[in-house]
Formats: sequence, C-alpha cells, structure tokens
Amino acid sequence: MFNPKKLEEIAKQVSDVMPAGVKNFGEDVDRKIKQVLQSQLGKLDMVSREEFDVQTHVLLRTREKLAEMEAKFAELEKKLASPELEK
Repeated sequence: MFNPKKLEEIAKQVSDVMPAGVKNFGEDVDRKIKQVLQSQLGKLDMVSREEFDVQTHVLLRTREKLAEMEAKFAELEKKLASPELEK
C-alpha cells in the first residue's frame, strides 16, 4: 500500500538531521525509523492508489449516466410541454 522508496527517502531525511552520535547507530536507527513510519502510516485512514483509481472510474461512469438521464428527462419535459399534446 505504501511506496517503500518513499519510506526510505523519509527515513534518510530524518537520519540526516540527527546528531553525529545518533548516526553511528547506522542500520539499526534506519530500521527503527522505517518501523515507526510504517506503523504510524498504517494507522492513517487511507486507501490504496488502486482503490482510488477504481472509485474515480466509477464516479466518471456515474456522471456520464447522470448526464444521459438528464438529457432524456429534458427531452421528455419538452415533449410534454409541446402544443401538440394539448389538443
């Protein structure tokens, strides 16, 4: 669900701003940072990109259908209001 490369970038940025003494812990610090980030990001109420794309597609189809129905409804209203039906 989360891009591992983005997590690595964030972990590196956090690691870069740490004091020199902390940097000496090296891989252990990087691993801990990644674990914390993954844990915190996992708590967020988010959807995957795939789910977002599917819902976007569904919304577009729904809008198209709504536009079609509105056009049909307008056509029916026009027919009902025409003087030929009043005779």
